[in-house]
Amino acid sequence: MIIELFNSLSNALTANPAIALGAAFIWGVLSILLSPCHLASIPLIIGFLNGQGGLTTAKALRLSSLFTLGIILMMALIGVVTSILGRLMGDLGAWIEPVMGVVFIIVALFISDLVKMPSFVSGINNRGRGAWAALSLGFLLGIALGPCSFAFMAPILGIAFGAAGSRLVFALALLGAYIIGHCLVIILAGTFAGKVQVYLNWSSQSKGTKTLRYVCAALVLAAGLYLIFK
Repeated sequence: MIIELFNSLSNALTANPAIALGAAFIWGVLSILLSPCHLASIPLIIGFLNGQGGLTTAKALRLSSLFTLGIILMMALIGVVTSILGRLMGDLGAWIEPVMGVVFIIVALFISDLVKMPSFVSGINNRGRGAWAALSLGFLLGIALGPCSFAFMAPILGIAFGAAGSRLVFALALLGAYIIGHCLVIILAGTFAGKVQVYLNWSSQSKGTKTLRYVCAALVLAAGLYLIFK
């Protein structure tokens, strides 16, 4: 079924521009939902947000957006660097996934509060509390997602590169539609989690918040073990 869906979306990408943009957006959404690597971003951002004090829906939206911005910037950097080195775009080598698996396990310990996050990372003493941490987590996740992300982006990139010479605006719009679909899932998940926390009047020390953080930490830990042993 997944293969059939992939083929249908691939065919749609070569259809008229409106259908192609819609297909790129849907493929961006599915790149999160169908990949164990990408799915780790959801419990990661939810667990992170639940550890923030004085959380509001607006703050949850802002931090979720910074988190996804970190992912996109790191993926773009990886794409440029690997292309310059003459390697397959996004290919950082087999060593990166187990290393990032260890990083995920460490992050899971931070989320669960079993290990305290250093103040220079958490931004706890800064006016924009958590902003740097959200962006940094996005950077880290972007490194781990490199190979998975570019595998999902391959059909989009192939068509975009092919069209860039004669239809640059369409090529950029195609990439933009994919990125919006990819980021929207994470941003909505983080914002919704923040809205629930505000509605239930949870603080960073509430029992419900702690339980949710432990669940998210367990999922991030599982993702780390998956990256190490897959």
